[in-house]
Amino acid sequence: MKVSIRKMRWLMFLLGRVKIPLIGYTSPKLISIDSQSVQVKIKLRRRTKNHLNSMYFGALAVGADIAGGIQVFYFSKLIGREISFAFKGMNAEFIKRAESDIIFESNQGDLVKAAIDKSISEKSRVNETIEVVAKNDACEVVAKFDMIVSVRVS
Repeated sequence: MKVSIRKMRWLMFLLGRVKIPLIGYTSPKLISIDSQSVQVKIKLRRRTKNHLNSMYFGALAVGADIAGGIQVFYFSKLIGREISFAFKGMNAEFIKRAESDIIFESNQGDLVKAAIDKSISEKSRVNETIEVVAKNDACEVVAKFDMIVSVRVS
């Protein structure tokens, strides 16, 4: 079964409007998603800026949250099962100021899928640490996030 990017964009839009309004407030755009990687863009604008005209760390955290979590929804649609997930922890390293639009990338689909498969086989909640990298318009890394995702397949 294939999950279209259009469907995932719609899901992310609904998530931001109904369940997590802060996602909707930052208006992220899903650039690409597949079983291996995901890219999400948040524009630098009035809603996402801080007093230094760089992206507020809260907006950066929202981008990391989406890039780390939307892949769980992707696999949920792919396997046709309900997956309960939450972030259990986060470690962030801010390398330089984010003074442009930011693209959040995670290339750890294999780890997410392995956690889901382990949850199915063990019938328990599984934690996995995935890395999300935030890059500016010049493709320079501005921040790195280690997101601890906790999944349980119903």
